[in-house]
Amino acid sequence: MHLMLLPAVLVALIFKYAPMPGIVIAFQDFKPWQGISGSSWVGWSNFELIFSMHDSRQVILNTLIISCLKIAFGLVVPVIFALLLNEIRQMGLKRSVQTLVYLPHFMSWVILGGILLDLLSLEGIVNQLLSFFHMQPVMFLSEGNWFRFTVILSDLWKEFGFSAIVFLASLSGINPALYEAAEIDGAGRMKQTLYITLPSMLPIIVVVFTLSLGNMLNANFDQIYNLINSLVLDKGDIIDTYVYRSFQEGQYSLSTAVGLFKSVIGFIMIGGGYYSAYKWANYRIF
Repeated sequence: MHLMLLPAVLVALIFKYAPMPGIVIAFQDFKPWQGISGSSWVGWSNFELIFSMHDSRQVILNTLIISCLKIAFGLVVPVIFALLLNEIRQMGLKRSVQTLVYLPHFMSWVILGGILLDLLSLEGIVNQLLSFFHMQPVMFLSEGNWFRFTVILSDLWKEFGFSAIVFLASLSGINPALYEAAEIDGAGRMKQTLYITLPSMLPIIVVVFTLSLGNMLNANFDQIYNLINSLVLDKGDIIDTYVYRSFQEGQYSLSTAVGLFKSVIGFIMIGGGYYSAYKWANYRIF
């Protein structure tokens, strides 16, 4: 079992922990030709620059809005889907539905981004259907608020089926005797769900929510990068795309500072989530 775990541990050590000394760049005016040892030390100047730039606050706000909505819908919808899917008694139908909703997860955002760009353009099939019903065309990817809606809905469609796996697993572990006793007492399916199923799922729901807090400042770079354009930067630009553009412009220190800022906030959110889970749900991982 430990040998099976070894490749994953090595990958984490090489790509996650080995580069960590590089965060010192965030406190330097880094020049590639001078290297880390030769670049001048500037202290907190890069972090001050992050919050002093005119568009940085809007970028952080965009990230928080998109991330929080993704976390909320990405938790509620898979739970509801798992509950509904669990009610299907015909195994063939149940497995077919599971397979269909899992498939989008394995598709790259490069592919899905191209599909969405074609479907949601002004000449795309969606706007053609709207025109058929004498409705005004919608600029899904060219208007800020519609762009956010499209980003959140498409991410939910892609991931909710795969996210439901862990909740389906928790449902299979509930003792059937609890439902039998509830039926004897006259409880219907709704009351069984409210008083047996959901309380039994609460620990795993708390765990999933706690872990998702670490992604509070991650709004999925792959998705946004493949869908964003200059018309929606005010509502769709997130920290990751902002860092990417800064890195392209040679602002290595600023990019590192933003990444470090994200990591610290994510660590604080996860720590706070664990504390809240212990205090309010009496749940502990360790």
